[in-house]
Amino acid sequence: MVSLAGCTVKTGQEPVTTEIPSQTVTEPVTEETQPATESEPETSSIEETTMPEETTEPEETSAKEEPGKKLIIASDIHYFARELTDMGLGFNYMVEHGDGKVVNYIWEITDAFIEEVIDQKPEALILSGDLSLNGEYQSHAELADKLERIEDAGIPVLVIPGNHDINNVSAAAYEGGVRFPAEQTRPEEFESIYSDFGFDEAISRDEYSLSYVYQLDEYNRLLMLDSCQYEDHALVGGMIKSETYDWIELEMEDAWEQGMNVIPVAHHNLLDQSRVYIDDCTIEHSSQLIDQLEAWDVGIFLSGHLHVQHYRYSNEQKDGICEIVTSSLATPPCQYGILEYTDDAVYTYNTKVLDVEAWALDEKVTDDNLLEFNAYKGPFLMRVFYNKAYEELKHIDNKEHEFTDDEMASMSQVYAKLNSYSYAGLAYKLKEETLKDPSYKLWVNYTYPSILMQYIEEILTDAVVDYNHIKIE
Repeated sequence: MVSLAGCTVKTGQEPVTTEIPSQTVTEPVTEETQPATESEPETSSIEETTMPEETTEPEETSAKEEPGKKLIIASDIHYFARELTDMGLGFNYMVEHGDGKVVNYIWEITDAFIEEVIDQKPEALILSGDLSLNGEYQSHAELADKLERIEDAGIPVLVIPGNHDINNVSAAAYEGGVRFPAEQTRPEEFESIYSDFGFDEAISRDEYSLSYVYQLDEYNRLLMLDSCQYEDHALVGGMIKSETYDWIELEMEDAWEQGMNVIPVAHHNLLDQSRVYIDDCTIEHSSQLIDQLEAWDVGIFLSGHLHVQHYRYSNEQKDGICEIVTSSLATPPCQYGILEYTDDAVYTYNTKVLDVEAWALDEKVTDDNLLEFNAYKGPFLMRVFYNKAYEELKHIDNKEHEFTDDEMASMSQVYAKLNSYSYAGLAYKLKEETLKDPSYKLWVNYTYPSILMQYIEEILTDAVVDYNHIKIE
C-alpha cells in the first residue's frame, strides 16, 4: 500500500513481518551512505532541500493588540520506546521505507520539544493523537514518564488517542534484521497510562469513548474527542459513536448556558482536508458533527492525522468552522502549533519549528546529525519520498512511453521536493516551478491513474496559501 501521510498507514489487520530481507536494508545516516542498487540510482543525486523554516515562525502581535492566552498543539509524535530497538538493520529499514517520520531520532525530538514547552509556559499542551509509533505499550509508558516533566512545571498536558495507539496488531520491536510483535495497548491501559493527562482532570467524561471535556479557564473549554475505531483492532479511519454525539450535545448545551467558548480537538479530520484520502482521513459522516458544532457557533476545530500542515473552512464564505490540522512533530520540518486565544473567541494560530540544534548544543550532544539537524532532516525526508516515487514509477506500465532511469530520477525528485514542501504547508512556493518542470509533464502524460499522480495534482490545486498562519475572529 502506498503510504503518503498519517491517514494512509497500515491497518491493524496486517501481521507483523518477522524478517527484513538483509539485501534491501539501508542505513539512514546521510545521503552519502545511502547504498545504490541496480534498479535504483544513488540517492546522492537527490537535490538537497532544506525546510524554509524562516517562513513558519509566529507572526508578531500588533502593538495595539493584547496577546491572548496560549495553547501549544502537537500531533502525531509517534514516540517509540528505546528498549524496543537495537538500532539495527531491521529498524533502519523501517525508518528509510516509512512515510518520513524521523523515528531514529524520536527520543531527542521529544526531549527537545518538552524543553520548549516548559520554556514557553502555555496554558496547556494538547497532544492530538498518534502518541506512539504503532501502539506499543512500552512506547506509551515511556512517553508518559517524559510528559510528567511538563506537568511538574505546572503546565497541564491533555491527550487523546490516534488510530495508531490502541489495539494495534502492528505493534513491533526490532532486533537485528528481525521485526517481531510487541505488547499492544488496550483502551483501559491507554486511559490508565495517561490518567494524569486529561482524563482525571476532566469535568465530564463520555462513557462510550475516551472523549472528555477539560475546563481551561473561566470562559474556555476543550472538547477532547476520541475519533478512533479500535474495538477489535485498530482501524485507520475515524468515526464518532452515536452515543457520543448525544454526549456532545449535552456538553455543548451546558457550555452555551454558562457562556463558555468551546475548542473541539480530535485526531481525525472534521473536513475533507485531503480530497484523495477522504475515507481514511475524514471522520465518517462528519457532516453530522459539523452541523452539530455549527449550531452552537463553534468557530474552530483542531486535528492532526494527515501529517500535513493545513487548514480549511467548512464553507466558502469562511464564516463557519475553520479546522486547523497540525502536522506531525516526528516528520520534517518537525513543527508544532501555537494557538493564542481570547475570551471573546478570537484565535491566532502559527507554527513553530522545533529547535533541535539548540537543544543538542545545550545537552552537549556529539551527534552531528542533531547538531546540524536543519541540514539533516530536509534531505532525509526527500530521500524517503524519492525512494517511494522511484519504486512506484518502476511498476508503471505505459505502452506509450517507457521511462528511462534518468526520467524516473528527475520525476522522483519533483515529487519528493513538492511533497516535502506540502508537509510543511508551503507547497504554494513551488507551484509555478513544478508546473513548468518537464518532469512534472511526464507525470501528467504517462502515469494516470497512479495514486501519486493524483496526490501531486491535489497538492498543486491546493497550493494557494501558507498554511502555517491564520487568524479566526
